[in-house]
Amino acid sequence: MVSEGEVAPDFELKADDGSTVTLRQFRGKKVILYFYPKDNTPGCTKEACDFRDSASWFGDLGIVVLGVSKDSLDSHMKFREKHKLNFPLLSDPTLEVHKKYGVWKDKKLYGKTFLGVERTTFLIGEDGRVETIFRQVKVPGHVNEVKGAVAQA
Repeated sequence: MVSEGEVAPDFELKADDGSTVTLRQFRGKKVILYFYPKDNTPGCTKEACDFRDSASWFGDLGIVVLGVSKDSLDSHMKFREKHKLNFPLLSDPTLEVHKKYGVWKDKKLYGKTFLGVERTTFLIGEDGRVETIFRQVKVPGHVNEVKGAVAQA
């Protein structure tokens, strides 16, 4: 489990455009790394579109936005095109990065327990340290919460 103040675990994942993305390539920039359950579901679409709509605000501050789920690259590509997303979606089909960041967890729904993604966002500083963690994210208003954390940092 990653904690605030710790160095964020590095990773190497494929992006929806076929490129390989590592966290270390963004040293010197702030990074918003958000984990979400599934492409083209209502909450995940709303969250992605909210980040898309705030891209110029984040971009003006030199902040990189990266979305991560276990979905395939093909699914990510279609999701990105359909919603005109303007940031990379990274595929983690083995859940290795999800587990490093502690977002693959036991969840409960209707009294049943199962493993799944806890919607979580990490604000990572220029030095690679985790500045803020948003766990159990509620989508409405989340991007504004992230903006508030950026403004305070």
